[in-house]
Amino acid sequence: MRHGTANFGITGLDWQQRINWDRLRTYRLERAREMMKKHGFGAMLCMYDENVRYLTGTLTPGWNRLKPGLRYAILCGDGQPVLFEQGDIGAQVQRHTPWIPPENIRYSYAWIKGAAGPASKQQVTKFTVAIKEEMKRHGVAGEKLGVDFIDINMMKHFEEEGLAWDDGMSPMMEARAIKNEDEQNCARIVGAIGDAAHWATMKFLEPGVTENQVTAHIMKFLYDIPGMEDVEDVIVSSGPNTWPNWRNFSDRIIQPGDITFMDLAALTWNGYKSCYYRTYCVGREPTQKMKDIYAEALDWLYASMEAVKVGATTRDIALKWPSAKETWGYDEEDQAAANLWGHGLGLAQYDPPVISRIWSLDHPLEIQAGMVFALETQHGVPFEFGVRIEEMLIVHDDDVEIISNFPVNQITVVDPMPH
Repeated sequence: MRHGTANFGITGLDWQQRINWDRLRTYRLERAREMMKKHGFGAMLCMYDENVRYLTGTLTPGWNRLKPGLRYAILCGDGQPVLFEQGDIGAQVQRHTPWIPPENIRYSYAWIKGAAGPASKQQVTKFTVAIKEEMKRHGVAGEKLGVDFIDINMMKHFEEEGLAWDDGMSPMMEARAIKNEDEQNCARIVGAIGDAAHWATMKFLEPGVTENQVTAHIMKFLYDIPGMEDVEDVIVSSGPNTWPNWRNFSDRIIQPGDITFMDLAALTWNGYKSCYYRTYCVGREPTQKMKDIYAEALDWLYASMEAVKVGATTRDIALKWPSAKETWGYDEEDQAAANLWGHGLGLAQYDPPVISRIWSLDHPLEIQAGMVFALETQHGVPFEFGVRIEEMLIVHDDDVEIISNFPVNQITVVDPMPH
């Protein structure tokens, strides 16, 4: 079946239909509204970056991320979202986001990670008054409020004000789980950028460079690409750092014969994220032991990919992976958290579905068309070497599209020494 492709380029043109950003924003907003109503909420208050963007199509600056409450948005009933922006930045937001009515861009009342004690009480009081005013303005006063983040100050003051609230993260995650055609094209572009980044890694790797030099090289490569907003991490591990996989990088010198892997952990192109591992052997052919370990991890990965189809469940996928006890001798699955793993990709690094033997065997989720996620497996010999492999997928009604295309069938050998 023919699907959309990422070969239209990454800039906008007047003569070719590419990603339709208006359609994308409208889809996200109305999907969030649908899930809000499905869960019985009159309004949805979003404080996490990915959810604010999903509702409003606005960008959270880097310094502002992971600080819920510096900026936030509320969606009430059938109205347009209201954005509470940090300080006077809203004046700039009005210039850049004509899809938000000017009267719906306000300044925020922040306290989280910035105020405590009486200052928190002062700020959360103003915060709550503003939320209740918006709910009244949109005709949903007294209805239950969904919130994706809560702190002790909010809990206490909401109770004092009689403001009923409940889990709003679950409906937002349900909304984000299914991507429309434009979001899928964003994912394809992310995959194509990942392919290129792994090619750049292959060309840069050589004995004598350090893990952090490889990370820096790929960071520079990525930030040169139009639309690149953020690179949360480029994980480069080599030699004994690869198993157990510490998911980090250091100034370790890569030596001839070292297994090295690189993970594009959340490059962010126009909001959409990656997760994309490949494994290399630097300066020498891998040993037979390395090849055998890699083949085993690859078998686990592709067995789980074959289980992906509409109507299957995350349990079906997780069952294709061996237990932590039989593989590594661990006492329980949590000891191998994220070793055999799957997770949705979108505006967040962990959109649904998140797949693990820790919970998916007992709490399965149905796989649906429009889901975009990564599956990743790894294996190794403690403090000798480890391998990690990951593929990114789009689920369609009748098949699964792989959007990570750097070669995967064997360890990529970089400049082997002649025999």
